[in-house]
Amino acid sequence: MTETILQIPCETIDGREVTLGELGGKAFLIVNTASKCGFTPQYKGLEALWQKYRERGLQIAGFPCNQFGAQEPGSEEEIAQFCELKYGVSFPLFAKVEVNGRQAHPLFIQLKSLAPGLLGSKGIKWNFTKFLVDAEGRVVGRYAPTTGPAELEKDIEKLLG
Repeated sequence: MTETILQIPCETIDGREVTLGELGGKAFLIVNTASKCGFTPQYKGLEALWQKYRERGLQIAGFPCNQFGAQEPGSEEEIAQFCELKYGVSFPLFAKVEVNGRQAHPLFIQLKSLAPGLLGSKGIKWNFTKFLVDAEGRVVGRYAPTTGPAELEKDIEKLLG
C-alpha cells in the first residue's frame, strides 16, 4: 500500500518526528512559509483560520523554506520565535525543508505529484503555496501564494462539514 500524505514522517520545529495524521483532523492546510517574504503577513491570516476552525478539525502545518530568494535564513528556534512574537502563530510549525529539487521533502514531492501547478508544473513557484488535504490524505486544492488564507474558507468549510 502506498504511503498517504498523512503518513509521511515530518520533523516539528522543535525536533520531534510526527506524521500529519498524528495531529488528527478533518482537513489539513499545508503551507511552505518564509519570514522575510512579501507574503509573510499571511501568517496572520493562517493563524486566524486556525483559531476559527481548529475546534472543528482544521490542522494547519507551516513548513519554513529557504529556497526562494533566501527568505527564510534563520534557525528553527529563530523562526519559531519570529512567528510567535510577530504574528502570534500557534498552529504547528515544522523544521525547515526544501520543496523543490533533489533534497525536496517527501511530503512536498507527494503534494506536487498529486496536485500539479499551473500547466501541469511539478514545481512550487514561491513561498506560501498552499495545499488543502482531506482526512484521507487526498489533495483537494492547491492555491497560489497570492491567494490569501481567508479566500480558502469556503473550501475548508466543505471539508469540515
